[in-house]
Amino acid sequence: MNNGARSHMVDARSGARAGTPQIFNIGEVLAQLNADFPAITASKIRFYEEKGLITPQRTPAGYRQFSDADVERLRFVLGLQRDHYLPLKVIRDYLDAIDRGETPQNLPPGVSIAPRMVSDALALELKGRSRRLTGEQLRAESGASAGLLESMLSYGLLEEHDGFFDDNALRVAKACTALDAHGLQPRHLRPFQSAAEREFGLVERAVAPLSSRRDGASQARAAEAAREIAELCLGLHSALVHGHIARMDR
Repeated sequence: MNNGARSHMVDARSGARAGTPQIFNIGEVLAQLNADFPAITASKIRFYEEKGLITPQRTPAGYRQFSDADVERLRFVLGLQRDHYLPLKVIRDYLDAIDRGETPQNLPPGVSIAPRMVSDALALELKGRSRRLTGEQLRAESGASAGLLESMLSYGLLEEHDGFFDDNALRVAKACTALDAHGLQPRHLRPFQSAAEREFGLVERAVAPLSSRRDGASQARAAEAAREIAELCLGLHSALVHGHIARMDR
């Protein structure tokens, strides 16, 4: 839905004049975001407020009042978490730069924003970013041959869901295609999948005290902790591998 259509719906519901700033309660915010982010909850929004990612106004009675900018800021946070697996501390750095009127550095590929609060263009860009790809689309975008795709599937490096692949599968396929050019075929790469499963088990155990709670805020904290632990695991893995490579030069 484009911004004009959304504003029209809000005006019709609230009776506000077109062109005037819109104010939403938390239920209305959830209604706007739910189609793109079904896991969003009121407690998760409160968690993001607790972390300083959004700062909605309050009525004298203490009720939260969200602006259009707050909603797009939430869309920005949720989109970067869902599509790029970024931890909140990284997203917070982006938002801090935007708040200072700067253009954030090192944004993920395909994400660009104006040097101000999250733009309408970015909101539209992030909306529905998670795609469903057919096998043909996956091959076309990754450069993988039909034989390589079949091999990735047979060795468990890719998973197909109802005949489709997601963006994460595309990243895996691109990496496997590049490695295949170096003579590393999917049968050689199966240990990476096994290692990823073991590392995920470690992460899962570490966040179990939080993830076992059913409220949205705890689930959000668990997901954020999982991302941070995963980044640390990847950093450790990279350092260990590069340590072995460095010894080749000695």
